[in-house]
Amino acid sequence: MLKESRLKELPLNESPLKNNSLKNWPELERPREKLVNLGPSSLSDAELLAIFLRTGVKGCNVVDLARQLLSSFGSLSAIFSASQEDFCARHGLGMAKYVQLQACLEMSKRYLAEGIKDTNCALTSSQATRDYLLSELRLENREIFAVLFLDNQHRVLTFERLFFGTLNAAAVYPRVVVEQALKHHAAAVILTHNHPSGIAEASLADKQITDKLIQALQLIDVRVLDHIIVAGNQCYSFAEHNELS
Repeated sequence: MLKESRLKELPLNESPLKNNSLKNWPELERPREKLVNLGPSSLSDAELLAIFLRTGVKGCNVVDLARQLLSSFGSLSAIFSASQEDFCARHGLGMAKYVQLQACLEMSKRYLAEGIKDTNCALTSSQATRDYLLSELRLENREIFAVLFLDNQHRVLTFERLFFGTLNAAAVYPRVVVEQALKHHAAAVILTHNHPSGIAEASLADKQITDKLIQALQLIDVRVLDHIIVAGNQCYSFAEHNELS
């Protein structure tokens, strides 16, 4: 059995061969080779980021650079959601890597979207839905209210971001949701919005607007299957908490 890399156990500014090229590291401790032999889940955040970065900077190999960036930003999520200005200002980063990162994130979103938008497959997996909504909303720094519109067999017609707000709230208008449901000939919907605060709980306002939307959509025979709140890496489901009246 291959031994797990010792990189994770070392302090931020240390490595098996400090300031040396990864070419001098034992083969199975190099991030790329480790991924090939043990799979991507065996890598630390720093090792995964190092593969994305590809090269270090003068006096600092790529794994140490990745560790320094994680320490500076605080997490992978913070790196992914950083503004262009903040990202490009960091030593070892720049516009080319920012563009590359945004392309990677968008490909991930589209991959997950394909998983729930297969026209020959009904939306039956709650986990697939959550994964997709997490990819769309978890990195947003303001509140966004969106809707998954479904046909009568629960196949996804489209996903639309309808209302944009501040850090704490977004104004939601039932009339607009009804208009979009009619436009897309939807038979059912899944409501969703994010909590940039990271608190995965439904507020009183969340429950009130959900009730209003259920009542409004009932008038055109459109069912609300769920209202999912995205908060960081967590989701809160109204359906699972029996809060859909």
